[in-house]
This record gives sequence, C-alpha cells and structure tokens, in this order.
Amino acid sequence: QVQLVESGGGLVQAGGSLRLSCAASERTFSSNVMGWFRQAPGSEREFVAAITWSTGNTYYADFVKGRFTISGENAKNTVYLQMNSLKPEETAVYYCAVGPFGGTTTNKYYYWGQGTQVTVSS
Repeated sequence: QVQLVESGGGLVQAGGSLRLSCAASERTFSSNVMGWFRQAPGSEREFVAAITWSTGNTYYADFVKGRFTISGENAKNTVYLQMNSLKPEETAVYYCAVGPFGGTTTNKYYYWGQGTQVTVSS
C-alpha cells in the first residue's frame, strides 16, 4: 500500500501562510491523484485540493481558490499545499490522500496520511 508522510502543519495567525507537504512512498495507478482534505472537530472531512500526476491538472474547492495552491514534485513523489490568507475557520486536521481517479469525496481515495494539525488563531 502507498504510505504518505505529511508535514508542515502548525500554528499561524489569521491572514498568515503555511506550506504543507505530503511525500508518497510510491506512485502507482492507485496514487495517480493526490489530494488534500481537512476535518475540523465535529465536522465532515471536506475536500480542499487535488492534483493529477498524469496530466498535471489541479482542482480546488471553491472556498480556497485564489488563496491555496497545490503543486507536485515528481522526483520526490511529493505534493505541496501552499495556503495563504488563512482564516480561523480553516483550523482543522489536514489529510493527504491518494486514489486512482480522484474526486471531491473521501471514498475516491484509498490511502490516507496521518494528518497534520493546522491551527489559525484570530
């Protein structure tokens, strides 16, 4: 199975920035798409952004467009999520996940990282 190692979470002031990283142990058919989700306490896990390795296409949730950027580094099987202008309501555990086809729902992703905590203070 694909193993995912996440890093970059932490505490940031509202309006600040963080850069999350997710390194995959391998890139296979099952990990063609790498995405980021987030989950706040008591809330559903929601889609944030994704990137497709085979095409380079990127996808974003409407609420992060213009503020977040997802990118990939092929040689390292690593995906980054640059988060700018962070808002307190975006405090959540951010998860990296991979799947063969991608999508905006959790069931489209087969393997998940451990999550990294992002806390945005007001």
